[in-house]
Amino acid sequence: MRLECIWGDEEDTARFAARLAAQPDIRNAFITLHGDLGAGKTTFVRHLLRALGVTGRIKSPTYAVVEPHQAHDLAIFHFDFYRFNDPREWEDAGLRDIFAGAGLKIAEWPEKAGSLTPPADVAIYIEALDDGSRRVTLESRTFPGKNLLLGVNA
Repeated sequence: MRLECIWGDEEDTARFAARLAAQPDIRNAFITLHGDLGAGKTTFVRHLLRALGVTGRIKSPTYAVVEPHQAHDLAIFHFDFYRFNDPREWEDAGLRDIFAGAGLKIAEWPEKAGSLTPPADVAIYIEALDDGSRRVTLESRTFPGKNLLLGVNA
């Protein structure tokens, strides 16, 4: 399943993140984020984590590779593979155990990990447009991912 939309401003981003956060299948989803530097990937993650109930500072995991969060009883892992020069760094970082466990996993720059990550439930492509809006394409890659997109599109 594929959806396309425009986020006109940050409020649109926050509203979409809230709809996604309300979906039951989000609890064990793997979401990948694609787009150029400055496209709005980390901004979207911040809105999603806030909508899920994460409090406190939400920082980009660019240098740490992964930032763990907790929202009530939900474990959330925000990854940023931008600094990977070789997909084997994913394996060397010991991330296989995190992906094998429960919780929401969100990855920016997943292509830098090559084929070592599991298939994404939902891949989100964000493109910054000249007027400051974002063109967003969402693709479900699994059955739970399809349910997520059906839920946000309802």
